[in-house]
Order: sequence, then structure tokens, then C-alpha cells
Amino acid sequence: MSTIGLIGGTIARLAVAAGHDVVLSNRRGPQSLAALVAELGPQARVATSAEVAAAGDIVVVTIPLHAYRAVPVEPLRGKVVIDTDNYYPQRDGRIAELDDETTTSNELLQAHLPESRVVKAMNNIFSVHLGSLARPTGHPQRSALAIASANLDAEQSVTAFLGSIGYDALDAGPLAEGWRFQRDTAVYSEPYFSAGHGLTATAQGAGPGPGPPVTADTLRPLLAAAQRYRDM
Repeated sequence: MSTIGLIGGTIARLAVAAGHDVVLSNRRGPQSLAALVAELGPQARVATSAEVAAAGDIVVVTIPLHAYRAVPVEPLRGKVVIDTDNYYPQRDGRIAELDDETTTSNELLQAHLPESRVVKAMNNIFSVHLGSLARPTGHPQRSALAIASANLDAEQSVTAFLGSIGYDALDAGPLAEGWRFQRDTAVYSEPYFSAGHGLTATAQGAGPGPGPPVTADTLRPLLAAAQRYRDM
């Protein structure tokens, strides 16, 4: 398991807890990851982005979208790549084909990595909720995450990985449908925020605490009702 980027810290913690080996890289250099690697222990190490790409069975790309062309191509050939990116024009600059919706952010990464198998996942949940809402298989409070992929084998691999770190996976369709859980849709962050910070019923009545889990049944109608045309 390999991770690149900021949300990778949360994914790395969950992955190590699930027994996966983790290789990490970022643009700030290995020293900036020293504390995290020390926290994670012997199952984690730091490498260059190319070494991370070569090492991982599954590689997580979690970087600002404007930097997607810096993702190494050759070492990711044939690999499963989880794309957590979102398009924020105020950060990424204007990208014409995303503004006119002729493509999606995850399809841009797939075009950059033509021989990799890209799966969109974990882009619509804040890292604090990703860490706090994870639950083991069979737990009544287990939540689901939407995924989109054009490759069934890759989808199955990511479903298994998500299952190991505490989440069910809901197939939202091919990569072209990944817009359904991008920024400014009903599936973006709010369901998980409510689950982590909502109201819960207790013997003493309603009070602050976690809300109900975000199950596949929660996500399906939100994905189906998503509106394509929004002001970015």
C-alpha cells in the first residue's frame, strides 16, 4: 500500500492498523514525514514518488489537482490508482475542460496514466471523518464510500482495501460518473459530517454525538439525484 499527499496520513494510519505495509511520499521531502513514519512504526517507510509508485500494489494519489501531471507514469503502469482529488479553481486555476464539463478530474488523471487503472474514492470525505468513522466488518455503525471505476478488477481491489480499513464500498458507476460525488454535490462531505457530528438518541433524550452511519442506502438516492451543472 502506498500513499501520496495530505489525506494519505489518515489512510496510512488506517492501513497500518489493518496490517498493510505503507510507503509514503510528498512534495516537501522525506524529513517532513519523519514524525508520521515514527508514529506508524516498522510497517511504514518514506520514499520518492517514483519509488512509491513502483512499490505499491495500490497507490493513492492525493495531491492538489493542478499537480496531477507530476504523478509518475511509467512505474504506475498496470497499477491500481486511487484518485482522491477534487477540482478547486481558486487553488488549481481554471481548467477549461472541467469548467465546460467535457471531462472530470478523475478522467484527467486516467488520461495522464493511460495504462493504470484509476478508481475515484475518498475524495468526498474530510480526513477527520475518514479516520473517525471507520468500523470493522459487520459493525452496525459501519459507513460506505462511493467509488467510480472503468475497471472491474480495480474496483474489486479497492473495495477489498476499503473493507480492510473500515468501510463498505458503493459502486457509483464508471469514471465518467465520478462527478456525482465531487465538490458541490449532496454526497460531498455533508453526510459524513452529519454522521460524525450529528445528534444521537440516548436514554436521556437527544443530544450531541455521532449521527447514523452513511450506508449504501444513504448514498444511492443522493448519487442518483446529483445535478451535473453547478457553479464551480
